[in-house]
Amino acid sequence: MNVVNIVPMLPPPPPQAEAPHVPVLLDETLAALAPREGALIVDATLGAGGHSEAMLEAGARVIGLDRDDVALAIAAARLERFGDRFTPVRAAFSTLCEALDGIGVRTVDGILADVGVSSMQLDEPARGMSFRQEGPLDMRMDRSSGETALELIERLDDDELADVIYKLGEERRSRRVAKCIKQALAAGELATTLDLRRAVVRAVGPSRVGGVDPSTRTFQALRIAVNRELEELGALLAGAPSVLAHGGVLAVISFHSLEDRIVKRAFSDREVWSPLTKKPVVASDRETAKNPRARSAKLRAARLAAGQEGFDSSEVDA
Repeated sequence: MNVVNIVPMLPPPPPQAEAPHVPVLLDETLAALAPREGALIVDATLGAGGHSEAMLEAGARVIGLDRDDVALAIAAARLERFGDRFTPVRAAFSTLCEALDGIGVRTVDGILADVGVSSMQLDEPARGMSFRQEGPLDMRMDRSSGETALELIERLDDDELADVIYKLGEERRSRRVAKCIKQALAAGELATTLDLRRAVVRAVGPSRVGGVDPSTRTFQALRIAVNRELEELGALLAGAPSVLAHGGVLAVISFHSLEDRIVKRAFSDREVWSPLTKKPVVASDRETAKNPRARSAKLRAARLAAGQEGFDSSEVDA
């Protein structure tokens, strides 16, 4: 299966034998999007293709977007059996409108975004996203462009770095953390993820109540900043109404409060959206027991409000 390129693509690595990612809130997502034969749905965060696979099995056609070449390779192999009902596209979901226009698609019936970092990205040391394994201070989802976490730290001064850690990581001791990180950098002791964790521990201590690693918030903040995740989400929410068909649905799964607040705020605009979820849908105890990653997942879904400039999907050839 060929991958459609919206941005320059690196040669994809060989796909893994088994996709390591388990889709969260799968049943709830399917209930919101209602995939069916003839429907065209965008999986704006393709990942390993778990959500897409379920929608394809329900009879829908799926366009899968991802800026991660590794994820695209894995998903393309996993979903090859669906033939031309699945189209992988290398693009950030902030470029949704341009990506669809690039493959000649004017309108879709549904859009799914499972935002944030995937478990397979966290589990790959070379990504540098996790404090549990040693790796380079990279953190980029698209390793072909943009600055790394280390380059970001080098570019920002102490106050700017502290602001990033406070705003995106909600770390109350951000000033002390930023100072220790900068001291490690100046001493030549900041090259890997474990170096970064050690710098944070020096600032805030070795443990916290509840067993949460002390560097969790700092890693989150730097990853969000490197990948411009909140800006990406805002662009997706702004662009989605222009490509959804009449009555089309946007479903967003988020994993921390910053993302969820952005989605909640967008869906509160009743001139654009008719929310399908009064409160965010969370995973059941049964799901979290099987997949701990689902514990922090929140799903919000909304239908394009009547009177919006959604296209009639019957105007577009299948």
